[in-house]
Amino acid sequence: MTALLLFEIGFLPVRIWDILDILIVAILMYQIYKLLRGNIAFNIFVGVLILYVVWWLVNQLNMSLLAAVLDQFIDVGVIIIIIIFQPEVRRFLLFLGNSTLRQRSNLVGRLIDQNLEISEQKEKHIKALKMAMLRMSRRKTGALIVLTKNLSIDGMVNSGVPLDASISDPLIESIFNKESPLHDGAVLIANGRIKVASSVLPVSENPNLPKSAGLRHRAAVGISERVEVAAFIVSEETGYISLAYKGELTRKLKEEDLEKQLKAHYV
Repeated sequence: MTALLLFEIGFLPVRIWDILDILIVAILMYQIYKLLRGNIAFNIFVGVLILYVVWWLVNQLNMSLLAAVLDQFIDVGVIIIIIIFQPEVRRFLLFLGNSTLRQRSNLVGRLIDQNLEISEQKEKHIKALKMAMLRMSRRKTGALIVLTKNLSIDGMVNSGVPLDASISDPLIESIFNKESPLHDGAVLIANGRIKVASSVLPVSENPNLPKSAGLRHRAAVGISERVEVAAFIVSEETGYISLAYKGELTRKLKEEDLEKQLKAHYV
């Protein structure tokens, strides 16, 4: 037991487990902040936190009447929090699960093929995506393309037309052609295939998004808030290409930036 003792602050012994405890709590608090920031749920979370602090203070001061009132809220507090933060709790659990699966997949990939360059097929798909988005950008054709990184996003998207087609720039451009019945929605790409077209994505409620951000941009940010996917947007108004990733929107991507981001997020 003495080996676990790091040092003492006055009469308070500090063990290695105490340091680990503080680090884990700090990481959890940071992850909660990342999930809730820019969302109205963050204000609710702060309100709940204040309520718990007041409840603790009231009990310490032996204010029995007020403590009895607050006890009624605290007793069902966990249930209330789960109900209010149901989307955020789901997002957090998906983040944990997807991160674990991705790390396992990456480990297997590294063991099998540690030093190989990007495959020829992957290069071909990245080039097709880049050329399609650049041409649509020049013509100001609106588009929304989501690279799902082979993660499951079932239950987060609505409708859509299953395709399971090869990735090619003519096909992508034809899907988003204004005369196409599939142009209104997102294209989902997984396992090197165009899986779904005309898919409806959840829209972000982030009040910090630019006012100029349209429905496509908000939908791209919305899906990237819920699961770690990369969503590329071509603006119908300006022709600018943007990227939504982890709830953050990066606008006006240049050609070299677009290629770099495609290589980083295409799996």
